[in-house]
Amino acid sequence: MSELRNILTDSVNGLFGDRVTKELLTEFDTSGGADGLWDEVEAQGLTRPLVSEEKGGVGGEWRDAHVLLFAQGYHCAPLPLGETILATWLAEKSGLDVPDGAVTVIDGRGSLTLDGGKLSGTAARVPWASKAANAVVIAENGAGPKIGLLDLSQAEIASGENVAKEPRNDVTLSGAAVDMKPLPNDVPADGIMLYGAMVRAAQLAGALEKVLQQAVQYANERTQFGRPIGKFQAIQQELARCAGEAAASAVIAEAPFAALDEGQPAEYLIAAAKARASEAAGIAASVGHQTHGAIGFTYEHSLHFATRRLWSWRSEFGGQRFWWKKLGERTVSRGADNFWPDITG
Repeated sequence: MSELRNILTDSVNGLFGDRVTKELLTEFDTSGGADGLWDEVEAQGLTRPLVSEEKGGVGGEWRDAHVLLFAQGYHCAPLPLGETILATWLAEKSGLDVPDGAVTVIDGRGSLTLDGGKLSGTAARVPWASKAANAVVIAENGAGPKIGLLDLSQAEIASGENVAKEPRNDVTLSGAAVDMKPLPNDVPADGIMLYGAMVRAAQLAGALEKVLQQAVQYANERTQFGRPIGKFQAIQQELARCAGEAAASAVIAEAPFAALDEGQPAEYLIAAAKARASEAAGIAASVGHQTHGAIGFTYEHSLHFATRRLWSWRSEFGGQRFWWKKLGERTVSRGADNFWPDITG
């Protein structure tokens, strides 16, 4: 692990470990606030790991971003951290201004029309739009995909949220002026969908680890018939299943970040990561709640902070069926001779 990655790992886990308490998460669920947490994250330089130092970032690698996203998922930090990391990277890469503060992303293909530098239409369920000042948006016209930085003060933003109470807002534009540039050649037209899936896979992996940790701890503490329930074979089997799902998701979720750092294609790995982590989310949430029994379904217990995020994130930027289908189509197109090399490679 690089020195920068060590620093980022210690910083983000130290900050979230101290600040993302049950009380803060309850406050967020109740009022949508997080008691200045975003300002602290920004002050520690954790929102721009992929932005160059010249543009106010830390000039890190994708694996540096991964440790932040995994930690956010593990601690259930209620912040637009993943969206901001992705948006600021896309902005600098595309020659756009890199905005301060929270930034979100909008995949406007099929929902927004671009005419003479003006965007119109409605983008559904944009993550954290109500908390962000700007959005990096991709839209298409007859000249191919374009990318631009949208000032969200030009938009009508509807209220909305996912199961985890995180903002998911419909954004309506009526001729919003945006300086749109050609999308860089090495960013696909579905780049927001693709890299957004990679972000969510890393966050899912972190939340899966949290559910596993809570389930194991409870199984060792809760006694029944004179011994901890974790001593019963049926519970052990389910916890082992949950551990396998968490471990597999953690490994595959990190793989595309490593591939990008090495200059390798990551589309196949991103599809596999999001499909695998999304599938694991349902299994782990089920095991976690079954292990905790009735107490795990109460709001007073903290398990739901992680499981509600698993239920929410697994379907965002494409759910498991979407990405399994993509993998199947790719496998068929590449032919039988490449099937085994693709899996082992």
